[in-house]
Amino acid sequence: MTRLLRDTMREWAGEARVPHDLADRALRRRARRPAGVAVLAAGLVAALITGVAFVAGTVGDPPAPAVTVRPAGGIPLPPRPSPAPTDVRADTEHSPPTRLVAAGRLAMSAYYTMKEEPAGGRLRHVVRTWSLYDPRTGGYERTSWGWVDVAPGLQVAAVLERELPARRLGILDLNTRRMLRWFDLEHPVASVTWSPDGTKVLATAYSSHPDARERGPEPESLVLSDSPRTGYFVLDLGTGEAAYHPLPGRTGDDVPSNMNGRQDLGWSLDGAAIWAPTDTMPDRVWYTLDGEPRDAPQGQRYVGYSAESALSPDGRRVLGPDGLPTGITDSATGELVGRQNVLQLHAWADDDNVLALGCAGSCGDEFDNGLVLVSVDGKRMTQLAAYRNSNKEGAWRWVLTPR
Repeated sequence: MTRLLRDTMREWAGEARVPHDLADRALRRRARRPAGVAVLAAGLVAALITGVAFVAGTVGDPPAPAVTVRPAGGIPLPPRPSPAPTDVRADTEHSPPTRLVAAGRLAMSAYYTMKEEPAGGRLRHVVRTWSLYDPRTGGYERTSWGWVDVAPGLQVAAVLERELPARRLGILDLNTRRMLRWFDLEHPVASVTWSPDGTKVLATAYSSHPDARERGPEPESLVLSDSPRTGYFVLDLGTGEAAYHPLPGRTGDDVPSNMNGRQDLGWSLDGAAIWAPTDTMPDRVWYTLDGEPRDAPQGQRYVGYSAESALSPDGRRVLGPDGLPTGITDSATGELVGRQNVLQLHAWADDDNVLALGCAGSCGDEFDNGLVLVSVDGKRMTQLAAYRNSNKEGAWRWVLTPR
């Protein structure tokens, strides 16, 4: 009987469509359900919901909202590769790439393009179209998610539904392309980012679309407004808990200020604090995980306006600011240790090489650029991805994630 029931549930899970509130009905009736047959019926409902929740959902076609299941406990995540690969992988033949791009400790886990879409009247929304790394093919697959972030190890991703801000956040297994869990959130969010250890997700909440643009009376004019950021969630995947904390966006009157609509929050390098971006210097302000103001973490240095560490993995060298050429200095003395003929230094691949924004040819056009791997002394450079016009609408932009 047990085997028959299990096999039947497996077949139903692949085909059934259940009412959107079936899980809530089962929970509401638990307190007054009779013994005997009702217990078996509740078990059938639970098995059916579990099967549907784990079977439904692929990257190309997100599960319908009707199969939402609220989390009850932690999520078992696939183990990270150990040791992590460190080989160099490039695709300079296709733009955007069709094969995995990686070097050292980092890989291009996803990329996106942006375009403006009408949103009524003079209002327009900037919409991202995401392509996500697919371990099954070694390439990238276009998705219909509204936002994507891949966890360290490239095994799972956090995704948001297409229309931002979204009230549902999903955890996707990249190897099976199946949804591990949906979180229903009390406040809509428009970005997600994984903690450095891959155990938590930081989701920034907004009351309206953070990439809204209102055109003024003149064709090229743009009307700025305050950020609609309202706060954030910290999702602990070990417990399945999602804690919300209010944190309104910064304005032009704040010091330091931020006049951008999108003001996504980020993690400290050790995962013990979070930061909010500014449009001035200092380029971030710091908070505890509970949203209390705090000082910047000691010893942590960042590439300007990014989540990447400016310190090399061994702590001996520091990435310099944008420029042509760029520079890398000794962290202890400040002495210049190397110059690189690139536009920007993005992130450390290892102690001796950096992922950077390189320029085509003799760098006559700063917008004709692409991802390269450059040595600290600038003598070795490897093109990782095809050069493209980054100033053109629809240009693709990469996302880097620890392998």
